[in-house]
Amino acid sequence: MVDSPGQSVSGIPLLETKFYIPKWRPGWVSRPRLLDRLQQGRDRTLTLISAPAGFGKTTLLAEWVTTVLTREWPVVWLSLDQGDNDPAFFWDYFITALQKVQPSNTSSKLGERALSLLHSPQPPPIESVLTTLINEVNAIATDVTLILDDYHVVETEAIHGAIAFLIDHLPPQLHLLMASRTDPPLALARLRARGELTELRVADLRFTSDEAVAFLNEVMGLTLSTADGAALEMRTEGWIAGLQLAALSMQGRDDVSGFVTAFSGDDRYIVDYLVEEVLQRQPEPVRRFLLQTAILDRLSGSLCNAVTDWNNAVTAQNRGKEMLEVLERSNLFVVPLDDKRQWYRYHHLFADVLHARLMQEHPDRLPTLHQRASKWYEQNGSMADAIRHALAAQNFVRVADLVEQIWPAMRRTRQETTVWNWISVLPEPLFFSRPVLSVVYAWVLLNRHELEAAETRLQDAERWLNKAAERARDLETSVPEMIVVDEVQFQSLPAAIANARAYSAQARGDVVGTVTYTQKALGLLPEHDYYERGTTSALLGIAYLAIGNLEAAYQSFDDGLTSLQKGGGILIRIGGTLILADIRRAQGRLRDANRAYQQSLQLATEPDKPVLQGTAELYLGLSELLREQGDLDTAKAYLNKGKALGPQASLPGYGYFWCIAQARLQAVEGNLDSALDFLDEAERLYYKSPLPDIRPIPAMKARIWVRQGNLTAALGWARQQDLSIDDDLSYLHEYEHVTLARLLIAQGKRDHSTNPIHQAMDLLARLLNAAEAGERTGSVIEILVLQAIAHTTQSNTTQALIPLERALTLAEPEGYVRIFMDEGIPMATLLTEVAKQRIQPNYVGNLLTAFKTEAGPINHTPLPVLPAVQPLTEPLVEPLSDRELEILKLIADGLSNREIGDRLFLALDTIKGHNRRIFGKLGVQRRTEAIARARELGLL
Repeated sequence: MVDSPGQSVSGIPLLETKFYIPKWRPGWVSRPRLLDRLQQGRDRTLTLISAPAGFGKTTLLAEWVTTVLTREWPVVWLSLDQGDNDPAFFWDYFITALQKVQPSNTSSKLGERALSLLHSPQPPPIESVLTTLINEVNAIATDVTLILDDYHVVETEAIHGAIAFLIDHLPPQLHLLMASRTDPPLALARLRARGELTELRVADLRFTSDEAVAFLNEVMGLTLSTADGAALEMRTEGWIAGLQLAALSMQGRDDVSGFVTAFSGDDRYIVDYLVEEVLQRQPEPVRRFLLQTAILDRLSGSLCNAVTDWNNAVTAQNRGKEMLEVLERSNLFVVPLDDKRQWYRYHHLFADVLHARLMQEHPDRLPTLHQRASKWYEQNGSMADAIRHALAAQNFVRVADLVEQIWPAMRRTRQETTVWNWISVLPEPLFFSRPVLSVVYAWVLLNRHELEAAETRLQDAERWLNKAAERARDLETSVPEMIVVDEVQFQSLPAAIANARAYSAQARGDVVGTVTYTQKALGLLPEHDYYERGTTSALLGIAYLAIGNLEAAYQSFDDGLTSLQKGGGILIRIGGTLILADIRRAQGRLRDANRAYQQSLQLATEPDKPVLQGTAELYLGLSELLREQGDLDTAKAYLNKGKALGPQASLPGYGYFWCIAQARLQAVEGNLDSALDFLDEAERLYYKSPLPDIRPIPAMKARIWVRQGNLTAALGWARQQDLSIDDDLSYLHEYEHVTLARLLIAQGKRDHSTNPIHQAMDLLARLLNAAEAGERTGSVIEILVLQAIAHTTQSNTTQALIPLERALTLAEPEGYVRIFMDEGIPMATLLTEVAKQRIQPNYVGNLLTAFKTEAGPINHTPLPVLPAVQPLTEPLVEPLSDRELEILKLIADGLSNREIGDRLFLALDTIKGHNRRIFGKLGVQRRTEAIARARELGLL
């Protein structure tokens, strides 16, 4: 393409002219007072230049960039247009603009990770993409200014919202500058109040009398007197475009003073009058050229030749280029868009008036002009522009043809919003004969979550397919009224319909339908269609995961990742490892999970290459594995390594997952309050992934409350979730039901009641059957451990050893440790009994050694035994923390809550919170009861 497009990650061309920084000519009128304002605003978050067309916004910025900014403060430019209202297009251009800055102190390209997220098969929310971009910018030492020119063309609320998010979290290295005809819908008042906003408006941009005279005489080549120049400035109110139009009208006039005296009127009349004056003064070929090319956003010699139909004249091949050069030399509102003078645009105000004049004089020519432009853009690889001009020509059949051609690329890059803008205006009858277009429409509707409307379009396509089959059988020929532009897409319609129905079923929560249609689609999709096969296999994996069929889920995800990797590189495999390893953990296959992490780490951290996105999460996963296997030191080291890599090598939701991993480590070390704090933070950072949330944070908190003895809070959680021992069981809620069983056991121990224990045992038996049926060995081990603990509450050691022995048998090959140790002294007691019977002596011995290391010396013979004073008499589910013991002693000393707070420099609410936890652990409700219970237990 003549426009020399850049190549986006998506493969859709990006127009390099949109990144071109306009040049400022030394002979133009300099505006030092405004340059100073811009320079002072560099240290603020946002600079806004807001004024109607024709007030020199772009020219001022060009001077600032050319004469003031230095190489130590690079600037990047993005000229916006109507096509940037699709969020995917907008952010593609936005991030690519930033990539024009390549600091020497970075090994990877700025914005590379953010772009890869933006164009991933399942892109995360834009806030996650921008968080990644913010982290990337934070990692550079160079300050950057990003100029968004013509921001007023952006009308999409989603873009405005994302810009607001970016501004709220803008790193200090990045300064954002907007030039707009109107104020953007952002929190300008808040930025203004904080001193984070620099503003230049109409009153600032107007030419002063001196500037007007200098412009008219030095730039426009007039010889006006100071009085005439000042009078013209007053009549135009310093409006630069008005002054330029007036100057063009005065060129060659004898009675300049008379023209100035007669000149008056508001902006609208000025434009109408002066453009007419300017156009009448042009030779007819120039005037015709101006009107015919007024439909174009960008102008090149070749494109202008096509639109004006000069291509038909052999001698006129360079006429378009020559005409543009003439217009530029004549100062006739032509703005160059590159250094080679290949691409131009008209000044926006001038273009608007030219277009209005064309519609007034030659409305019948508009469709033909747009048709020519559409054909040129198609031939030169810019399908989006080709469609835009076909729409302007109201050639809806051509629009349909082009949309069908570009749809596969648009779907791969998740740009359904733009496709919706194209096809939602097409007449309804057009779809009746175009099954491919109907399926495209169905996908766009699915993206908008309009499921019933999407189903209607799919039925339209199926009806035509059935009709085609009937005609082919009866007539042995094709169906003439069925329009097929792309035969490959037509042949793949059954697969596309099945795939669309799978996504629709998934959106409705219909797992069975999702499995049915994804399997059908995979049977129809060709092997080389890596994107569709990959995303469909992944969708099938999600469905299998939702019903707890882990092995099928693993295989589907693995197949999907393999397919996507063939078409999309290594990053997909690294991110997918997190899912595959998590499935292996749920299956109880810790060593397989470890191998998966290690293999991906080798790919992600090759020597002399940048660390790849997702590496931080690989370390988090390894930390979780090693925590479970009892290697807490290495687990902490991996967690810290993941934290260090987080800003530059993580996926969306990294902060959420890191807080959860940290909470689990804190709980292992007995820092339960800290664990709850991290879970609170994780809740704040919650990241909704496409995968089902099988370990919800509220259930994690409930487990901590049970360990703390805060059964009131845990019971409140169970009631809020409407959990019951009689619920239908599913993998999606298995973690919650196991948590409920833990709560019932703790409740039975506290109340010395057998009823909750029996309820827990019944629930655990049902959970065990379900987990065994789903081959979820990780869950099986935990359930068996809890069955053993439940039996100990009834002093039935013999029965407790039966499930425990089986749990040990399943756990030993994978090196489980914490699943036993987290049950505390009751489990240590049971393991001592197991050791006496010499069952799995090495494994059990290692577990008891771990207990001794963590809890302090335990009296033992050649086989470990518990101390003579059995800790089983300790009724606390969880011991008091050091801080809680400190507060308990002050309570015993008779200090009030306020006095305790003053003594410990803690807020009153914090003391009250500690009191609630202390009372919950002790099973009391009053201070006197707490003191008595603590003395009974030897805590005071």
